[in-house]
Amino acid sequence: MSDMWTYRDSTWTADYDLVGYDVEATDGSIGSIDEATNEAASSYLVVDTGFWIFGKKRLIPAGVVSTVDHDAKTVRVNMTKEQIKSAPDYERNDWNDESRTRYSDYYDTYRPR
Repeated sequence: MSDMWTYRDSTWTADYDLVGYDVEATDGSIGSIDEATNEAASSYLVVDTGFWIFGKKRLIPAGVVSTVDHDAKTVRVNMTKEQIKSAPDYERNDWNDESRTRYSDYYDTYRPR
């Protein structure tokens, strides 16, 4: 079983910065990566959803990422746009153990196994 906060393939982030990559759900684009971390057991992406969910960002744990295509600068997640839209809102100032648990609980069913 993969960890929610670790990329399934460590080569996806080795020598790469994912900031600016497009993020694709199973049914279309959801935005671009505004922030990306590569910390052991604490990696995630912050996606700027632009006008799709106006003024909102979504934090996506690394374990939900299904593929990364560096040539196309695209990250794919195994979720629909509606599932991502229903995810908890991301607020930078609200990142703590409680919010991390909230994200883990929400995204756990969407992790590729």
